[in-house]
Amino acid sequence: MAAIKELLRAEENGTLSFGDYELDKKAKLSDFPFQGDLYKVKTYSEITKLEKNELFVYESVPGTAVTDLRKTGDEMSFTVEGPLDAQITVEMEADTEYEIFIDGDAAGVMRTNLGGKLSFNAALSGVDSISVRIVRV
Repeated sequence: MAAIKELLRAEENGTLSFGDYELDKKAKLSDFPFQGDLYKVKTYSEITKLEKNELFVYESVPGTAVTDLRKTGDEMSFTVEGPLDAQITVEMEADTEYEIFIDGDAAGVMRTNLGGKLSFNAALSGVDSISVRIVRV
């Protein structure tokens, strides 16, 4: 898998894929319709950010490519790749505990802040991709 050349695309399985960490300059795509919402992505080598209806969903520093992003009320899952380890921040429910699973292994329980943001490190150096699953405890 490589970067998402379309910047943002809907998959046949009902998920979203986005991000191109291979770009030297920032690129963005706005007003992408998906399941009744409008999405916006900004991406390049230094950052990848996804918004839904102008609200924060995902950010990574440095930039990454994300496939099969699915979010329900209690869970978010996706596969992420990038050339370097990344700091990933996602939007979940505020002041709530979530367990993070990386490639199926429990990575710990974290509580979101009052804004609902949950941040964790993804060890991407030297691997093709990792799967991430975040589940409300």
